Amino acid sequence: MPSRITDAELRRLRNDVDIAQLICHLGIPSKRRDGYFRFLCPICREFNTATNPRTNLARCFRCSTNFNPIDLVMRAERLSFLRAVRFLRSFCQDQRSSDDPRLA
Repeated sequence: MPSRITDAELRRLRNDVDIAQLICHLGIPSKRRDGYFRFLCPICREFNTATNPRTNLARCFRCSTNFNPIDLVMRAERLSFLRAVRFLRSFCQDQRSSDDPRLA
């Protein structure tokens, strides 16, 4: 695994890792309500949340916290920034493997 994190990789991890899929993968309780995907905020433990597929961000309206995929992994898994990046690298690799039937 590369030790240096490039700007391009950070952009890819923030923008291309589907935040709703990541929430489910992390085992964060979630549900669909009123047509919106809601999840249990890892900070305040409330369901007053939403995700925006257009921006790939999640927000808790109760504690006013915004999450990108890196932030979410850091909070939910209690990891440092570097460990969260490593986690997401592995998550992306697992996603690519499951998407390609030749690799299954």
